[in-house]
Parts: sequence; C-alpha cells; structure tokens
Amino acid sequence: MQVHQYKSGDLNIVLDVPSGSVHVVDDLTNDAVAYLAAGRTEAETADLIAKERGEAVSREEIGEVLAEIRELKENGLLFTPEPYAPAITEFAERPTVVKALCLHIAHDCNLACRYCFAEEGEYHGRRALMDLETGKKALRFLVTHSGARRNLEVDFFGGEPLMNWEVVKELVAYGRELEKEYPKNFRFTLTTNGVLLNDEVMDFCNREMDNVVLSIDGRKEVHDRMRPFRRGAGSYDVILPKFLKFAEQRRALGLKYYVRGTYTRWNLDFSRDVLHLADLGFDQISVEPVVASPEEPYSLREEDVPVLLAEYDRLADEMIRRKKCGKGFNFFHFMIDLSGGPCVYKRLSGCGSGTEYLAVTPWGDFYPCHQFVGMEEFLLGNVDEGVTRNDLVRDFKCVNVYAKKECRTCFARFYCSGGCAANAYNFSGNVLDVYEIGCILQKKRIECAIRIKAEEA
Repeated sequence: MQVHQYKSGDLNIVLDVPSGSVHVVDDLTNDAVAYLAAGRTEAETADLIAKERGEAVSREEIGEVLAEIRELKENGLLFTPEPYAPAITEFAERPTVVKALCLHIAHDCNLACRYCFAEEGEYHGRRALMDLETGKKALRFLVTHSGARRNLEVDFFGGEPLMNWEVVKELVAYGRELEKEYPKNFRFTLTTNGVLLNDEVMDFCNREMDNVVLSIDGRKEVHDRMRPFRRGAGSYDVILPKFLKFAEQRRALGLKYYVRGTYTRWNLDFSRDVLHLADLGFDQISVEPVVASPEEPYSLREEDVPVLLAEYDRLADEMIRRKKCGKGFNFFHFMIDLSGGPCVYKRLSGCGSGTEYLAVTPWGDFYPCHQFVGMEEFLLGNVDEGVTRNDLVRDFKCVNVYAKKECRTCFARFYCSGGCAANAYNFSGNVLDVYEIGCILQKKRIECAIRIKAEEA
C-alpha cells in the first residue's frame, strides 16, 4: 500500500497510489492518514493527535475521522494493496503488436532551432526526403504487424514534413486504400513548424488529419531566440497568423490540434509563454521542458528546479482562475484521467517505444522512436526485412516501472509510466534509468493536474 500526501493551493490532497483514489481532506484527517501510513495503530494515532491538538479537538471527533478512514480502507479507496507487479512480466511477454509509426517524411528543415535534437532534421546522418515507395512499405508493414488492432496511428514528422508535402498526400491516399483492403482505420497526424503552411495544406489536413501539432514556443522574443531561420531572422511573425487561422478552423470543425512549445533556461518563467498562447486564443497548449546536454547554455540545471516548480504552481493557479471565469484552456501536462484511462499494465509499461511504436527514417530504417534515430546501436530493422533485432525489442518490452529502481515506489508511477526511455539513455546510458530533472518536473505536473481536478469537483 502507498499514499501520497501533499498540499496544493489551499487543499490537502491524499492520493491512494494503487487504486488511484484522490481525497481532499481537512487538516485533522490529513494528520490521521499520515500517522496511519507511517504504521501507527488507530489507538496510537488517536493519542498522538490528542496530544498535539489538545482541547482544539475532542476524542469523539478523532474517532469519527478514524472511522471514516476505516470505511475508505474497507471500500478499497485508501491503503489499498498493489497486486500488479507479478503480472507485468506476463504482460510484457504478449506477442508484439505494432500500433503506431512516426514517419520521418523529411530529414530536412527550413528552420535552425537551437535546441533541435534532430540537428536541423539530419538526425546524426544526412539530409533526405522519404520517397513514396518507402512510405508505402512502412504503412503496409504497420498494417500487417498490427494484429487485431483496428485503429493505427501515423505521425508525419521531420525535420519539417511540409518540405515533402506531395509524398505526405500520396501516403494518406495509400492509407485510405489499405483501409479498404484491411479492417483498419488510419489516424494521421502532422507536426509542422508552420513556415510552409497554406490554405491547401490546411484544407487537406482538415479532411484527413486526426490531429495537427503546431510548433511555437510562446512570446515572440522567446520563440525567435530559439526557432530562427538559418540566416538568423525570427519565425514568429511568419507562422503566428497561419497557426491562429488553422486552430480556429480545427475548433470550428471539432477537430483536434495543439500548439506545442519548448521552454529552456532562457525562459524559466515559461508560464508566461503558456498564458501568452492562451491569450492569443489557442485553447490546446503544450509547452515542455527542453532536454539537452548539460554543456548547452540553454539546458535546464538542478538549480533551476525550484523556479520551475513554482512556475507550474503559478500556472495551475491561473488555469483554475480562468476556468471559473469561463476562459479555460487545456495544458497538455495537466491533463489527467482520474476515472479511467489506459489499462493499468499499459500505464506501468510506458509509451511502447521499440515495441508498439517505431520511427521510420526516409530510407526505411526502424528505430524505437524519433529520439533514437541515428543511434546505430538502436537500429531495429527496415521496411524490407522487417524487425531484425528481436533482442532489442525484448529489452524494450521489459522497460516498466518495476524494472526501474527509482520508479518502484514513486507515487507518480501510474501516471508517467517510468518516463522517457530516450531521455534516460541520453543522460545515463541505460533505458532502465531515469532522467532526474524530468522526474521532478513530472511529479510536480501530476500534483498540479490532480489539484485542478479536485478544484473542479
């Protein structure tokens, strides 16, 4: 059993980790839960509270609180056991079913983003555009290796995918033909920096793309500093009008989109960038921490963490206030499902990189995900031969929270699934380790997300 207690805003929040039950409690109940969680008996807990609070609380009141806690425990809502560890191994031994591809339609880009892990689209290799035949082979591989799964995800990624727009359109058409041949449904997504975005692209995406991801970092000065053209000019003024138009179209049609940014050491006050995007009219927003080598001047440092934690609290406060005023918006890292969501074993085993999810290079090589592309030690196979490194697939199938010592007892394990394998590898050389700063920030985001849900309730 495990409970996680914290204070956020004016709320005492108790999370029963194994069951996912969330309780907002008064100070007396919060103290009682803490003593019981530490192994005290009910009688010891009552004596300790009575000694601490004196005449401020009666024995009868303490007894009522303990009775309520006992009832929650009996109903499986507090101090519940965690039975999942033995079964996660069996879950990992299931036949491999591929459900999603990240198609690197273009290893080239028309921007020179300073934090780009893809080296302006080259991914430790060469500039290239995916040809139609390679893309077709990738889609057919997905169809034939997806088992009984009906819905398949394909993200057109880069570099900048609009630099290979004709092939994007032809591959969507090919996917629609495959849907007639197989009982499958393709959900296409496009991630773009917006430079080449135009009416024709928007119209096509509104017909065919299940989601679009629009890259913008926030305030003009922040965006232009990190996302310039190759000759140094900023891209904010070029892309913003297009993104505003596109987002409005998607909203009107009931279609999904989100604007996605990255914050760095140069804008530790990133909540201002989130709110800037919200003030512009975007209502689906993601602004994520940069993950970069410590040698980079814009990388996040350990000393930055307290500032960043305060920023997440500040953002949560403002989101709650705006929601009450009818001006709410979604922030990707504060979106949490407390009533359902993926099955527990899926939540414990992560994103599926290297097993259910693969990245495909322009020449057809397979990697566990886009962040591993170019690392030859993680080359899994290709569109002609299929997956040839089954040893790597087995390794990735074993990546789960029980295989990571830092995750086994972490309260966030059912929500973050152990974090990003690529980040762990890049910072420690092992996919079974963790990226420490990323863990700290993720735990704060989960606490804020739960608080927002509690305030809504």
